[in-house]
Amino acid sequence: MKRKEQKEERRRAILMTALQLFVERGYYDTKITDIAAAVPMSTGLLFHYFESKEDLLMELVKMGAEGTKSADPIPGVPPEIFLSKFLGQLFSYATEQPWVFNMFVLMGQVRRPGMPEEARKIAEGVNAIDMTVALIKEGQSKGVFREGDPVIMSTMFWAAIQGIMEEMAVNKEFKMPDPECIVAILK
Repeated sequence: MKRKEQKEERRRAILMTALQLFVERGYYDTKITDIAAAVPMSTGLLFHYFESKEDLLMELVKMGAEGTKSADPIPGVPPEIFLSKFLGQLFSYATEQPWVFNMFVLMGQVRRPGMPEEARKIAEGVNAIDMTVALIKEGQSKGVFREGDPVIMSTMFWAAIQGIMEEMAVNKEFKMPDPECIVAILK
């Protein structure tokens, strides 16, 4: 393995370890020494990769925000099919890559008051609700989704997904629901 690949692998190990610890213990209760010990590496070496715990958090939040770009609707695909397929892919990917469950938890935590402001702004900028509102309106106009306030319906939809992802982060026995069950909230 080349030096550059080793460095990238170690950087990823730091990020995944920090993500796990931030979710389990909370951002403020996780020390940089805890992350270094769990990787394992010296604290000094960890600082060669990230200047601070806040830099680690920022990198994770940027990863989380970037991951939401795959939720953009595809023109011409009916909204109920898009949402069902999107959820199926999300659940499948998260099952293969369990850190995704933790990312949902972390992004929810970072949006709360008291978190570092720059990270909080990025997390609050992730707005899948607005994208889904447009899909709900389209589905309502086609008679596929029930009538109702699209913002409330979108919020319920994403709250269900957030809850499922959080449950999966803590309960490895929990089985992923059928995406159709989640989309049925809108019908």
